[in-house]
Amino acid sequence: MIGKLKGTFGGTTQDGLCIIEVGGVGYAVRVPLAFVSSMRAASGEVSLYIHTAVREDAIDLYGFSEADDLVFFKQLTSVSGIGPKSALGILNVAEAKTLKRSIAGGDTSMLTKVFGIGKKSAERIVVELRDKLMEESSARGDVAGSGEDGEVIEALMALGYSASESRKALKEVPEETKGVHERLSAALKYLGSQRK
Repeated sequence: MIGKLKGTFGGTTQDGLCIIEVGGVGYAVRVPLAFVSSMRAASGEVSLYIHTAVREDAIDLYGFSEADDLVFFKQLTSVSGIGPKSALGILNVAEAKTLKRSIAGGDTSMLTKVFGIGKKSAERIVVELRDKLMEESSARGDVAGSGEDGEVIEALMALGYSASESRKALKEVPEETKGVHERLSAALKYLGSQRK
């Protein structure tokens, strides 16, 4: 298994794969579109963290300039029904940090922009990854999510509730309750009733 490639950018193939030349061998690697653009503009040595996907009929390499992007890619492929190509498509929509924030906040709108990912698949990604990403972001001290729900979760965590308690309470708040203050108040009432 290949874990990392360090070499020079050798252009792209007709189907958009990056060629990374290492010791006289050109490896065809699938990379996020933003990386291809930056490689065309720059010159010199390239270093990629690699995920090797083995199928019956092919061995595909997926490359990322940051280790965190590779970890997020693997998290996406851990979701049932999401393969490496779909995960790469998701990473082409926006930066990993933005996507993580969106998923942690329960927002599926960015995910449905990807070809082949419908509303149900996007919801499955959110359900399966939300807790993991919330725990990661709270451990790093990042923003707890995006939008109103993200603000409510941040406020609850500031009051001493854990990320999982905060999310659980927010799930109990009726959808028709709008506004940060109203949703926070309803979540606190729920949490108060659980501690009696």
